[in-house]
Amino acid sequence: MMPALELPLGCRLQLVSGYDTDQLGTFTRDTSRTGSQLDAAQRKARIGMQLSGLPVGLASEGSFGPDPWSGMFPWNVEMVILVDDRLGVEVVGVAQGAARSGQLQTAEWAALQQFAHQQGFPGHQLVLRPQGSDDPRLDKGLADWEALRATFERCRAQAANAQVFAETDLRASANPTRMALISDATRDLCARLQSNCPACGLPGYGLVERQPGLPCRDCGSPTQVYRAELLRCAACQHQELVSRADRKCAEPSQCPDCNP
Repeated sequence: MMPALELPLGCRLQLVSGYDTDQLGTFTRDTSRTGSQLDAAQRKARIGMQLSGLPVGLASEGSFGPDPWSGMFPWNVEMVILVDDRLGVEVVGVAQGAARSGQLQTAEWAALQQFAHQQGFPGHQLVLRPQGSDDPRLDKGLADWEALRATFERCRAQAANAQVFAETDLRASANPTRMALISDATRDLCARLQSNCPACGLPGYGLVERQPGLPCRDCGSPTQVYRAELLRCAACQHQELVSRADRKCAEPSQCPDCNP
């Protein structure tokens, strides 16, 4: 994150410690996150500003769920927010893509081995707990096969049903796929910070929404392919709707009428 912002913007980032961000929510469900993903990112940035005494804060926050199209595949959305009290702006960079966020309940070491390989272990670390997905006894950050096997045997011995629940560790430091998306979100933030609003001149002008409705090339019916982009200022809320210039119609294969 640091080189992606420091070099293009000519700034210096200061890492703030002394606060456990797990208090704002954990992916392993032992602490629930209140509010939205954006709310959590804002709180993290504000906490950093309070601890550092600086008027500018930077934080990231991730979320996981099903993909927005089929709802069948794991999906990761990353936000990186910059809060600047000097200018009175909050600018957000976003990136999203396929996630490594699998889960498995098993009593068999061979099944856990297969799952670990599928999740990219040991690069992508794992979390194990006995009994089931909500058991409070959990081991995070498992990053080598010896530790994984020993923890699996201990969890299985602790479980009344002899089952072990495994999941991918979704903390950024334990999940290279998530790290890459955070980098993408940081680059998006940097681009937004370098884009000034045509109305007020403050940074943070950029894409906030893509509106569907591009007509089908064959039948002319509206499709889910986007037809225009909504650009908005992070400060004064000036906005404009810009029709896409790269294509005038969608392919029949993308049309719900031609390809139901």
